[in-house]
Amino acid sequence: MDKLREHCYLVGSLLKWSLLAALVGIAAGTGSAIFLFGLYWATDTREANPWLLGLLPFGGLLIGWVYFRFGKLVEAGNNLLLDRIHRSGDVVSWRMAPLIVLATIGTHLFGGSAGREGTAVQLGGGLADLIGRLLRLADIDRRVMLMSGISGGFGAVFGTPLAGTVFGLEVLAIGRIRYDALVPCLVASTVGDLVCRGLGTHHHLYAVEVVPEVTIALLLWVAVAGLIFGLVSSVFSELTLAVQWLAVRLVATPWMRPFYGGLVVIGLTYAAGTRDYLGLGLPLIDQSFTAAGVVGMAFAWKLLFTAVTLGSGFKGGEVTPLFCIGATLGYSFASLTGQPTAVFAALGFVAVFAGAANTPLACVLMGIELFGADLAIPLTLACVFSYVASGHHGIYLSQQIDTPKSRSLTATQGSSLRDLRGPSPRRSDSDR
Repeated sequence: MDKLREHCYLVGSLLKWSLLAALVGIAAGTGSAIFLFGLYWATDTREANPWLLGLLPFGGLLIGWVYFRFGKLVEAGNNLLLDRIHRSGDVVSWRMAPLIVLATIGTHLFGGSAGREGTAVQLGGGLADLIGRLLRLADIDRRVMLMSGISGGFGAVFGTPLAGTVFGLEVLAIGRIRYDALVPCLVASTVGDLVCRGLGTHHHLYAVEVVPEVTIALLLWVAVAGLIFGLVSSVFSELTLAVQWLAVRLVATPWMRPFYGGLVVIGLTYAAGTRDYLGLGLPLIDQSFTAAGVVGMAFAWKLLFTAVTLGSGFKGGEVTPLFCIGATLGYSFASLTGQPTAVFAALGFVAVFAGAANTPLACVLMGIELFGADLAIPLTLACVFSYVASGHHGIYLSQQIDTPKSRSLTATQGSSLRDLRGPSPRRSDSDR
């Protein structure tokens, strides 16, 4: 009887979380579809009206003021969601979802260099917490709902349900995966992706037409590239934080910081002599997979544009710009070393993100979902090496450390990446 009771309980738990996570997936998928339609509109409108770039500082001013006036409780963005999962009792304000969607669309409309992951994750997490409160779930269940919301938003916005599943389990802590939320994260990510696609959204496709034979020589080059990908990901994280620190020190009024950031982005656009580094950077990613390729320092320009945009207070995600940085860096590395450029663009696409987000397993799955299982071994090697090389740096400062990346590194179990950085100047925007 005890065994029967045990199995009945497990089946009941499975049904409960499948239904709850399906609700989260429907909400995250619907919200992501609406957001993507708005994002595509903003991108097309900006490209058709180049003069909109001149309004970027004023768009930043509006975004900064709106968050200062109405969004102080959700300013921390993704970090707020991670903190809410780590600590009990806190509530995620319903304002998170509409504010981040509108602010991100505004950032892209006027030419800021930002992504979409942060928006989708905050959208999914905010809606998941709202559903949990409406259903009067216990606090521990609401934390699981938040994890499923993160997975639902991620899987829906990128069209990668397996990566979305593992991302929600892996992003909380370095060196640990939360299996207690495996079923809800899987259901939410899968349903979110299906709903988002069903509503007519489309995802960018990338093709690696020729996959080379896996040899020792190829894997050695992949290992070297993986180390470089990890170092560049840590440079991105640190530069973005440095821009935040500088903005706080130089501009006392929080909502004025994006205004000056917009001026700098305009200056960088004229210095680079191209608008390729504005927005998501999808054309640059496409070019990295073709014979035409990109200029050698494209990755550095995109890194700088994105760090200034997000560090000064504009809203959006880091992931798609990291895809762009990685793909262009991979192309440049392959061009210099005589390796297949499309293959290394694909490796950089996911590996730079793996180092910046400290989520190597999710990124391996993303690579397989996007580029095929034939690249599984090179993808895994590149992501793992990037993860290790990035050290205890990352784009999510609320990420906790469960297992340090090396025994020689001093890190207290349960401390966060923010704790390792020590005291920082007071600021209102800790993460997009």
